[in-house]
Amino acid sequence: MSRSIVPLAAALAFGVALPAAAQDVAAGQKVFNQCRACHSIDAGGRNGVGPNLHGVIGRKAAAVEGFRYSAAMKAKGEEGWTWSEENLHPYLRNPKEVVAGTNMAYPGLKNEQQLNDLIAYLKSQS
Repeated sequence: MSRSIVPLAAALAFGVALPAAAQDVAAGQKVFNQCRACHSIDAGGRNGVGPNLHGVIGRKAAAVEGFRYSAAMKAKGEEGWTWSEENLHPYLRNPKEVVAGTNMAYPGLKNEQQLNDLIAYLKSQS
């Protein structure tokens, strides 16, 4: 095995998340404008139709105080499900497929680059 492949092979073997290629935080902030109708992202910001998303990466599902989550999302939280990049990706692509019974009305983001950029922006705010 060549020396350049060894770190990659080791990371994959131990399940280490590798950063997505070509994520653009500024582009992700623009994509987040679609989310602003329901979510805020400011530290200490209000909940809207959806919970405040500041610090979402690494946060347990259904953990924002004062927000009324669906029973399905509360169950995810009780299972210990955490908002990681790996969990956000499929959820933001199709929320109802990942959390059947969620109240989130958003149909999902299908554009892969926009999805990666949005996750990079959310990560920058966490």
